[in-house]
Amino acid sequence: MTEAAPITALPFEKALAELEEIVKRLERGDVPLEDSIAIYERGEALKKHCEALLAKATARIEKITIGPDGQAAGTAPLDVE
Repeated sequence: MTEAAPITALPFEKALAELEEIVKRLERGDVPLEDSIAIYERGEALKKHCEALLAKATARIEKITIGPDGQAAGTAPLDVE
């Protein structure tokens, strides 16, 4: 395995591609046990990173809803249509 980039520096697409490659390697079952453990742990970290990036993106595309008193009452999905 080549030197892995720091997970926090990876954009979503690269992190997801690396995670998919890890899943393929583990599913093939041709990885030694110690390597399997290491890449599984990296896969878990990549999964969490991807989830965090998705949550951040979701938050950016929500709009603030205003309550009857004129104050912010929460968020709602942004209608782009």
